[in-house]
Amino acid sequence: MAKAHTVFLCLECGSTHERYMGRCPDCGTFNSLSEHKIKEDKPGRTAPRLSGEKSEAVPISEIEAREEDRIASGLGEVDRVLGGGLVPGSGILLSGEPGIGKSTLLLQLANSVSKTEDGKNRFLYVTGEESAVQVKLRADRLGVSAENLWLLSECDLEAIEQQVKATSPAVVGIDSIQTVRWDDLPAGAGGVVQVREVTSRLLAMARKEGFALVLVGHVTKDGTVAGPRTLEHMVDGVLQFEGERGHSLRILRGLKNRFGSTEEVGIFEMRSDGLSEVENPSGLLLSDRSVSSPGSATAAILEGTRPLLLEVQALVSAAAHGSPARKCSGIDSARLSMLAAVLEKRLGVPLGGCDIHANVVGGVKLRGTAGDLALAASLLSSFHDRPLPRDIVFAGEVGLLGEVRPVPGTGQRLEESSRLGFKTACVAPGSLEGSGPTGMKIHEIPELSQLARRFVE
Repeated sequence: MAKAHTVFLCLECGSTHERYMGRCPDCGTFNSLSEHKIKEDKPGRTAPRLSGEKSEAVPISEIEAREEDRIASGLGEVDRVLGGGLVPGSGILLSGEPGIGKSTLLLQLANSVSKTEDGKNRFLYVTGEESAVQVKLRADRLGVSAENLWLLSECDLEAIEQQVKATSPAVVGIDSIQTVRWDDLPAGAGGVVQVREVTSRLLAMARKEGFALVLVGHVTKDGTVAGPRTLEHMVDGVLQFEGERGHSLRILRGLKNRFGSTEEVGIFEMRSDGLSEVENPSGLLLSDRSVSSPGSATAAILEGTRPLLLEVQALVSAAAHGSPARKCSGIDSARLSMLAAVLEKRLGVPLGGCDIHANVVGGVKLRGTAGDLALAASLLSSFHDRPLPRDIVFAGEVGLLGEVRPVPGTGQRLEESSRLGFKTACVAPGSLEGSGPTGMKIHEIPELSQLARRFVE
């Protein structure tokens, strides 16, 4: 008969101790130790770490690796981010805020993978948060009906491993990794120890059996993946699903990818029947753009290798009382404050006593510095209450001296702008090697003062 002894597990850092203490000596957290009983010499217990047959070193030139071995997801935007599809034996972590659409994306991915012409790609969908009936109801709403899509409602790790061996799937999706538990570990599901050891076991099995593993992970209040930080190092790819609750646009961004670039993004639109791939995101974002009004400017940015046009809006008004407000949505607040300081110092625009509200239409986040020129133009336009030309697009970085600097890929940005009907572009000197798109007038602005004189004042 198996014996048991008591240990005290720190719920904060996962360390174990033989006696209770008010403060964990490893992480310093107070009142974080919880009592657990561990069974010793349990029959059939497997190794907690990566296991398998012994391997021998071989020359790298003798190892065969073919790109055609990838498993096409059937969703072009997902394949774009992954670099061509899922790699057998790999582990992908899909993270995002609650309600953003992670489960919907995983279910649609399972449906598309299962609907291959040869019928060999079986997908095992493991749900630990919902019952099989709940997943089936959502599948009916999304139109998911693939024959090779198998569903398992289970939280026990050993039961999941048995079903994986019994069904021999090409891809296994688990929603979510925080709900899976291994009963041999003295910790509850979702804890640091459980998440680390369960993920390690599943990854070892994926590499041994040769199936691709997709894990859905919860995020904390600051947007990082819940659980140990080592979880992101253990997997082969980390995909982040982003978007605003009030907007339909969703962006799939690769934060880590051992088999491809992390510069690509996938763009989807959330509809009543699920996620739909967006082939023309710029047209979608600018579709509701109203007539020219003060404070509106169009920025040409790059999301990965894909050009994207965004409408940047700014509202500048006299501060009613107290300290001036600086509110922004989709824009880095530090970048907004810096540009306001540059406009006040270099151009003499008195923004220090004004409330400033800035927003990117569509729920997209303005990353990098390519949108600086558009944001500065929108601030000047709102302050002087003069609209900018409707057919003008901006692309450039603004420095602390008020100078405008070129950004990479300007030609690609302007080609997209020209395709959508923009006739004028405002860029930094030296941004283009040639003359730019046919029929587009290019204004090279070396300083913000020239921008104000030419288009606003």
